[in-house]
Amino acid sequence: MSYDLMVFERHAAPQDATAFMEWYEKQTEWDEPHDYDNPDVTTPALQNFYRAMIQVFPNMNGPDAPDDDQLDKLEEQGLDAYLTDYSIGKDIIYMAFSWSVADEAWDKVRELARLHQVGFCNVSGNMEIE
Repeated sequence: MSYDLMVFERHAAPQDATAFMEWYEKQTEWDEPHDYDNPDVTTPALQNFYRAMIQVFPNMNGPDAPDDDQLDKLEEQGLDAYLTDYSIGKDIIYMAFSWSVADEAWDKVRELARLHQVGFCNVSGNMEIE
């Protein structure tokens, strides 16, 4: 089980809580016609968010995943818990973190969401939305 957070384009998401939940459910069906590990499919604001995030929480999959040498270094430094599973859609980035870094992840995602002016949703919490 993972600690899950999501950021999203505010203009794409409904403001009403019930409509937001329906939109969220649709987004997480993962049926867009692309791979979900490529940041090129999302908006510029979400791409900027992603580029900043992977500096602290590297992507464990896709084109930005660490190679074997980088993985070995992360493990040697005890930083392999920071590897994160990103699912990147047209209007969202869904992130699955290790529970051992949950507090740090929440802080960093919230900070960068505000900086890049994208929405923030605590999926593993009570679906808190900012």
